[in-house]
Amino acid sequence: MSIPDYQSIMLPLLQFASDNKEHAYREAVISLADQFKLTDKERKELLPSGKQPTFDNRVGWAKTYMEKAGLFEKTRRAYFKITPRGQELLASKPKEINREVLMQFDEFIEFTQLRHNDNDEIRTSFPVASSGGQTPEEALEAAHQTLRQGLSNELLITIKQCSPEFFERLVVDLLITMGYGGSRREAGQAVGRSGDGGIDGIIKEDKLGLDTIYTSQALGRGSRSS
Repeated sequence: MSIPDYQSIMLPLLQFASDNKEHAYREAVISLADQFKLTDKERKELLPSGKQPTFDNRVGWAKTYMEKAGLFEKTRRAYFKITPRGQELLASKPKEINREVLMQFDEFIEFTQLRHNDNDEIRTSFPVASSGGQTPEEALEAAHQTLRQGLSNELLITIKQCSPEFFERLVVDLLITMGYGGSRREAGQAVGRSGDGGIDGIIKEDKLGLDTIYTSQALGRGSRSS
């Protein structure tokens, strides 16, 4: 089974807390992962940023949204409890709980439209998860990846249109930026002349100059000489 989106988690999470007891967020994550029969790999799958497991993130946002809608209340740090409103919603036997269901509560609507000044002249939408199933982090990271990929493609096209001499110097500059040999003047030089044996660049592997790397775009690799 694939990892459920944050909206699919809402109803099971509310049912999990239906005993009116205080529950820890971590306890909810483990219980729901078992309920959804997630594999170890799915439980450990991280967001693109690598900072948090995807499932944990989705459970966290499902809980946050239901807290803002008045279905849960925070009892202490990382602990929560169902409210009478949450019990009432469960008693109505909903087939699912999603953003649209939460929009019936004024507190949730207010949460999605935070005021930025006292005159209420400027309003902005809180980064609410999309109706398609992405949490705010997932939506932001997906947009970041798209922009990054677009920039990479554009940069590659630009580099391919440049002269061979520019590419030779770019490779040397890249290696120096990666920490090889100190400054450009001290450590690297682009060669690329006829009769150079196919060597396009020379760079010191270390600041003492005890080892030298010869780069060649024709060979697609670098060779080392002590």
